[in-house]
Amino acid sequence: MRPFTLNDLDDIHQLLDIDLAAAEFGTEGATSRDERQKWLQWTVMNYEELAKLYQPPYGDRAVTLEQTGQMIGACGYVPSFGPFEQLPSFHPTIDNAIERLCTPEFGLFYAFSPAFQRKGYATEAARALVDYAFTQLHVQRIVATTTYDNAASMGVMRKLGMRIEKNPLSDPPWFQVVGILVNSLQHKP
Repeated sequence: MRPFTLNDLDDIHQLLDIDLAAAEFGTEGATSRDERQKWLQWTVMNYEELAKLYQPPYGDRAVTLEQTGQMIGACGYVPSFGPFEQLPSFHPTIDNAIERLCTPEFGLFYAFSPAFQRKGYATEAARALVDYAFTQLHVQRIVATTTYDNAASMGVMRKLGMRIEKNPLSDPPWFQVVGILVNSLQHKP
């Protein structure tokens, strides 16, 4: 896993805009190579700007095969602002999900080329991100979201030890299934 560089344009365009074009996650409005180039420039600049502000290393990272350097996926941290209060574990005492508010959470993102899915790469990359977030950034919890039909993503969540909850409401559509992992290190004296 490594930060993206401007030289990754062809690989990331192939992965996100061609291989995974039908996936149920946002591509930041990028569908053409030119749009993806703008996204990539922003991503690379984002690494530096967040570091200057002493902020968490939000953003996507390239996942490559160690032996060949071939890019097989992307993963990273995302600021995740959503209706997490709709989920029972966030507020078990509130009965009316409509009254629950949106909250910011520390999100985990991963997307892999279909040829490299279900081979453990996503779990390995996600586990490295979780370990870093918990031990170095001291994040309280991490969340990941997916759709009802994305069994592979839910499998990664389970392997990470995430508690999986289904959104009791139909909106927003990207918030159908949420994986939640609480930092167990915070409970140690």
